[in-house]
Amino acid sequence: MQGLIDADLGGGVIKRRVARPGQGRSGGYRTIIIFKQNEKAFFMYGFAKSKQENIEKYEEETFKKAAKELLALTDDQLDQLLKSQGLVEVNL
Repeated sequence: MQGLIDADLGGGVIKRRVARPGQGRSGGYRTIIIFKQNEKAFFMYGFAKSKQENIEKYEEETFKKAAKELLALTDDQLDQLLKSQGLVEVNL
């Protein structure tokens, strides 16, 4: 995972830079992902660096609380959330 995580915010929350065409990573987007290596990843939030410098401390704490709950879900619980559209699966 070395080089793929731009900032580990702790508690299963990471920040990842995404390049904007023609502007590179520093002029691009930031994404907040709840992540547990080799197990689960949840895209939570994305923003353009030009519109927002960073997330606020209260937002970071909210993402950490969400991470604790999401990473504790069993596969059956995740399946139920997907079926009820409480979560949406993204396939790349």
